[in-house]
Amino acid sequence: MRTPLLTISAAMLAALIAPGSGLAQEAGGAAHHEDEATHIDDIIVQSTRSRRRVQDEPVRVEVLGQEEIEEKLLMRPGNISMLLAETGGLRVQVTSPGLGAANIRVQGLRGRYTQLLADGLPLYGGQASSLGLLQIAPSDLRQVEVIKGAASALYGGQALGGVINLISRRPGDQAKGELVLNATSRDGQDLSAYGAAPLGGGWSGSILASANRQTEQDLDEDGWIDMAGYERLSARPRLFWDGDDGSSLFLTLGAMTEDRRGGTLYDRLAPDGQTFEQNQNTRRVDVGMVGERLLGDWGVAQLRTSGVTQSHRHRFGSLIEMDEHQTLLAEASLSADALGSSWVGGIAYQTEDYASEAFPVFDYRFETPTLFVQMERDLTADLVFAGSARWDDHSTYGGQFSPRLSLLYKPGPWTVRASWGRGFYAPGPFVEETEASGLSRLEPLSGLREETAQTASLDFGYAAGPWELGLTLFASDIEDAVHPQTTAPDRIRLVNVDGVTRTRGVEGLTRWKQGPWVVTGSYLYLDASEPGDFGVTRQAVPLTPRHSAGFVAMWEEHDQGRIGFEAYYTGEQPLEDNPYRTESDSYVELGLLGEIVLGRYRLFLNLENLLDVRQTRDDPLTRPQRAPDGSWTVDAWAPLEGFTANAGIRIKFGG
Repeated sequence: MRTPLLTISAAMLAALIAPGSGLAQEAGGAAHHEDEATHIDDIIVQSTRSRRRVQDEPVRVEVLGQEEIEEKLLMRPGNISMLLAETGGLRVQVTSPGLGAANIRVQGLRGRYTQLLADGLPLYGGQASSLGLLQIAPSDLRQVEVIKGAASALYGGQALGGVINLISRRPGDQAKGELVLNATSRDGQDLSAYGAAPLGGGWSGSILASANRQTEQDLDEDGWIDMAGYERLSARPRLFWDGDDGSSLFLTLGAMTEDRRGGTLYDRLAPDGQTFEQNQNTRRVDVGMVGERLLGDWGVAQLRTSGVTQSHRHRFGSLIEMDEHQTLLAEASLSADALGSSWVGGIAYQTEDYASEAFPVFDYRFETPTLFVQMERDLTADLVFAGSARWDDHSTYGGQFSPRLSLLYKPGPWTVRASWGRGFYAPGPFVEETEASGLSRLEPLSGLREETAQTASLDFGYAAGPWELGLTLFASDIEDAVHPQTTAPDRIRLVNVDGVTRTRGVEGLTRWKQGPWVVTGSYLYLDASEPGDFGVTRQAVPLTPRHSAGFVAMWEEHDQGRIGFEAYYTGEQPLEDNPYRTESDSYVELGLLGEIVLGRYRLFLNLENLLDVRQTRDDPLTRPQRAPDGSWTVDAWAPLEGFTANAGIRIKFGG
């Protein structure tokens, strides 16, 4: 089911140069702290560093609270893909049907422009692979914050299109825990265990451990695996300390191992008459720390550091590719109130390393020292201004200046937000095509320039009584976008395309809340175009439906249960290099969710895609022959798994 946070998109004025900010949609439902509901007024935004309430933040931040997270956990306990796929303006796009890998497109922008953070730290890498989204369990999340549009002024070059920040749950005054067991009709199983407790002396701790598996599925019986199989184990302990003077310390450690299998079944052949295994083994370890100390009248000093290393063993047929990614971050900042404004300023240093055993020609090391400053000022009781600026001295792409300006006006029940930002992205060898099919057919990189973008948005919101309405106009212009270009039947190269990739759209939301009922309607219009071959003509950006809409109705009574119904429409999408068609069909997905509470036991049943929509009912997933980039599959434009049911039990302990 999709979250009741959906929004609209429609063609925008040419005067707007790009999307970014807007009406903060207060995340349908109250956020929870240690599973206890708190008023919407108490939701404090962390991603902007300003520590304002969500409705007082000039930068548009959409917050998914504990209720939305729990709802999506019942649908997909093993990862956060469902949580994000059903958030307005976001689209989880399958990038590798062979492995099931996916990334997050924000308002039509490609997934590589989205920065995924955990408690403000890049614990999944600065340029996280598209499988990272499928390897994050949601059971220990308190809220999810989404900033749309260029956020390079806040988080650097990986946040050209937006930021998704996963905020962890904090332990309460009593020990408590939760065990989730889930099974699916496609022979998948999920087990997660979460526990949290005070430890004394201002310390508290939590731990999440999960085990997930999926059996390979060939639903159309053509010999090619439509749903990749995998086994995954992960663990994440966290420590929290709060001092009597307001100082604090947060420590996190994570470890994950996954073996994923796709391609042909063991005894079946690809169209060329050969077996083709497409496997990926991943090992990841990360560590992070956030410390704060009060400096009297000077303000608050903060230190953030993190490191992550992940290794991959890819198999594409007979070819083995092994590589290692490393990301390190160190940041120091000072926040204070001065000259009638709130200020944050600091320095940071980040490194990105990639090393390939098979193709060392693509190895890179990016080093980026940074200066940043942010200011927020209440101009009047109803008018708030925010400005951010960041200078990144990139070791490969040189100095980059990223500003962002936002304005909030709150007359009565209305909110109006306007935002503009500029950002950059440092390209490497990985785009959606090479992440899916490897580097064996990619020519050495030469002469690539950084990708730059301007984004702007205008948001209108209204909330009174049981009604909440929202409308967002947004637009973006990306210059020097990097695309793969075919140079031979079995070779591609990455080039900066001459011209501008333009996105114009509108997000819209209507929500009604009354007692235990929440009903949400949404619509999205998206007009995205990019230069064609050699920049001569323009073409629609592939896999961007111009129209999409959703309807969600949910009944929920505390300590009794919930029942929900959803319907989602996805319009036609332009396709690229598909031998069977140039445009996809539109489709509708229906779903039902039910949960019943029996003391500390919660039984749930979720039915997804009741109409059994499946792309392979219309066309084969495999191509007649391999594409120049090495891929055996066409792009995924519709669900690949068809109707799926899952059921399970949540058991709560303590508290």
